[in-house]
Amino acid sequence: MKKVAIIGGGIAGSTIALHLAQLGVEIELFEAKESLVSGPPFCHLHAGGNLYREIDDTQCIKLLEQSIDFIKLYPFAIDYRPTVITVPKDDPHKATELLSRLEKLQKHYSKLISQDSSNELLKSASEYYKLYEYEDMQKLSKLECVAHPSSSDEWMIPVAKYVDLDKLQYPIVLVQEYGINMFRVASMNELALKSMENVSLNLNTKVVDIKSIDDTWYITSSGLHGKTCEYDYLINACGFQTGTIDDMLGLNIKRMVEFKAAYVTRWDESPALFPEIIFHGQRGTPNGMGQFTPYMANHFQLHGMSKDITLFEDGLVSSTPISSQPKLPKHILQKIHFSWSQDEVEQRTHKAIEHISKFIPSFQSAKVASIPLFGAQQIPGQDPELRVAEVSFDLKRYARCEIVKVSSVTDMSDAIINDMKTYNIIDMHIEARKIIDKFATIDTTSLNKLAKDITLKRGYPSDMSNLLRPMI
Repeated sequence: MKKVAIIGGGIAGSTIALHLAQLGVEIELFEAKESLVSGPPFCHLHAGGNLYREIDDTQCIKLLEQSIDFIKLYPFAIDYRPTVITVPKDDPHKATELLSRLEKLQKHYSKLISQDSSNELLKSASEYYKLYEYEDMQKLSKLECVAHPSSSDEWMIPVAKYVDLDKLQYPIVLVQEYGINMFRVASMNELALKSMENVSLNLNTKVVDIKSIDDTWYITSSGLHGKTCEYDYLINACGFQTGTIDDMLGLNIKRMVEFKAAYVTRWDESPALFPEIIFHGQRGTPNGMGQFTPYMANHFQLHGMSKDITLFEDGLVSSTPISSQPKLPKHILQKIHFSWSQDEVEQRTHKAIEHISKFIPSFQSAKVASIPLFGAQQIPGQDPELRVAEVSFDLKRYARCEIVKVSSVTDMSDAIINDMKTYNIIDMHIEARKIIDKFATIDTTSLNKLAKDITLKRGYPSDMSNLLRPMI
């Protein structure tokens, strides 16, 4: 049996580990932290990329396709609630600019369904999005909120009742872009990998040296499982630290790293079950995009794309001619590896609450619920607006995972599997399977318990491990 080393147990490393193990490859996975999928937070399935006005239609269509594959892959981690896209009146862009893209996405989604009916996971093509004018919102604002919304109109009622409608342009869009629960993804992957005999899962373990001799990789690790072993193929899935492995291998690769944070709040006066709401804005300005993401038990995750909320003044850095690893400043590395100061948690969270309260006035009563969700994200190349990337192959028997959005892991896995076929690590006739069979045997009780344990150990409210709207 061929043996593959995977360095990094984030969403990229753990997903490809499961795919390869399912195909009969022996896997050794090295993860420096105590649990899997503990990198930068993700909460949104970008099924069309409607959060990103700046990217082109090609990337949006790719995100749509990849999101459908991701739902098939991780059905127990998807929050089936829609997203509402709004454009404030003081934004220089027009709400109508979104419409041509939505029409293209709807048409492409319809095509995907006609090709394979199993792709119909974002409701029907005709329900992929719905537009609301001011008059529509006024009518909805007079209705009572529904405890368990199912239709687009039912989801839109709390938006109509509690968002300041006079601050928005029209139409408003409700689109079938769902949530992703990272704590449940972490749990699914850990339970599945631990159940597979051909997987060695080395948590709390760092790789300290790598050598390549005659098509064989020699990898030395430290910690509890410290040793040097031989491997037929190496996968670099180190996330924002991918450049450290490239440096060990003598590669000079251009990339960027960006540190971001989202803020966890509790709104005890929350009047209803909300969809996710996006308030578009100019990135990096005081009017940067606001993102209002609901969780269970009146918890809400907030983004404000300004430099005193989600972004950081010196949080975007680039590689140099002497190192492939971009160097974040010490005060940011302190947050990543150790802790935040309570003063900064309070200050930035309250600024996030103020940012969202400009549009949802009653949200002003929300409180800080925990430390922020945070992390650093790698961006291949030098374009900080890149949203679709998967993997690259700069050496024989070496893959570098470069995903920017989590939904890209399915295409990433297919590309790595195809590269392995060229070295006879995987039989040329085996078809790559995007669905991981092991997930079908996971006990829901075990999944819920582990997700709760992981959430609490990372310092977040246990209710965040539950889905607002489970699989439908």
